Amino acid sequence: RGKVERGVEQFSVLRSFKAIERADVVLLLIDAVSGISAQDAHIAGFVVEAARSCVILVNKWDAVPQTAGAQEQFAQRVRQDLKFIDYAPLHFISAKTGAGVDQVLPIALRVQEERLVRLSTSKINRILVNAKDRQAPPAHAGRQLKLLYGTQVRADPPTFMIYVNDPALLHFSYRRFLENRFRDEYGFLGTPIRIVAKGRR
Repeated sequence: RGKVERGVEQFSVLRSFKAIERADVVLLLIDAVSGISAQDAHIAGFVVEAARSCVILVNKWDAVPQTAGAQEQFAQRVRQDLKFIDYAPLHFISAKTGAGVDQVLPIALRVQEERLVRLSTSKINRILVNAKDRQAPPAHAGRQLKLLYGTQVRADPPTFMIYVNDPALLHFSYRRFLENRFRDEYGFLGTPIRIVAKGRR
């Protein structure tokens, strides 16, 4: 590609990054005809790093052959390629025909509401107890992680402080397991969840 084309693309990505920094909820637009591009994945990664909420919109769906199962198959590809942002709802639209466009704002507003949710300390600790019963915390070098108690320290996005015996024992996989338990109980549609481990004597 020429230098001009590359320059335009870089400018477009930079403009997207600046818009994401100003936003609470990001509408990530994917072209149904060309599919998920490296640029789409790059922008989605920045959405995650910036802890922004997200709705994934698949545009130009009217230009895709409407075969049985086409939508499900495309959704699977999106979830596979953008699995690091699997909490984002996926919605198919056509800007040309207007199909599905009227639902975009209600979905975005619901995601914004989820971003501002606050849970009581009792609900958080019930989730932690149920999580321990479902899957025992990991152990390393003869020491097992102990989940002492948790609390929500902020919303926007929801951030939970989990007090443990040793933060180094809270591996990524178990942190993700805990995140999924929060989502199972309270949804947090389209919204990232932060789990911060803090040691306590």
